[in-house]
Amino acid sequence: MASRNFRGLWFIAQICAPLVLAAFVLLAWPPIGARAMDFHLESVADGHCRAHCPRVIVAEGQISNSTPNEFVDFLRQNVGDRDLRTIVMLDSQGGYVVASMELGRIFRRMGAATIVSNQCLSACVYAFMGGIKRIAPRGAVLGIHRMFADTSQGMFEPTHRVYDDGSMAAMLMRYSARMGVSRDLIRYAERISSGTIHFVTSTEMTRWRLASRNF
Repeated sequence: MASRNFRGLWFIAQICAPLVLAAFVLLAWPPIGARAMDFHLESVADGHCRAHCPRVIVAEGQISNSTPNEFVDFLRQNVGDRDLRTIVMLDSQGGYVVASMELGRIFRRMGAATIVSNQCLSACVYAFMGGIKRIAPRGAVLGIHRMFADTSQGMFEPTHRVYDDGSMAAMLMRYSARMGVSRDLIRYAERISSGTIHFVTSTEMTRWRLASRNF
């Protein structure tokens, strides 16, 4: 992991146009008031690196519509760090579907590997797909379910869920195919109740070309 150079960051740092995102959201898993995704760097010490240990990007929290732009800003701020590697550690309960796809596209454009550090649930899985190498080590979990939009007006109103008419699933299948992941993952996710979650097995990770358990 320490040998991976931070190539492609210069290109992402040139992005100037704002990212335009739709508002279809997966909200079955992120609790009300869940912390928005933020980013920081973490050193990966191997006992020999001393003052220049490689550093990776840690992304934690719920993916909001502003997350892709915030990630680009984070990259711009750290583009000069020679110890930085193109590795993103993900820990998220989900968030907005289109924002997650946009984040995944950024990961792909910068040539990043994505690794689940703890859990990557719901829409987080679509961001995770963007990695050119995708790792979900033993003990880390990937979880999927049916997407929906929550149209309730406030926290004291009953949750009112509106489900996809098929157009968003079609978009997700095109996206997953471009990322090298089987469209069958999306088909399967859309059969899982939005009130629960399916934890992807090692066999399914391999079948759907989603991730490896091994580095």
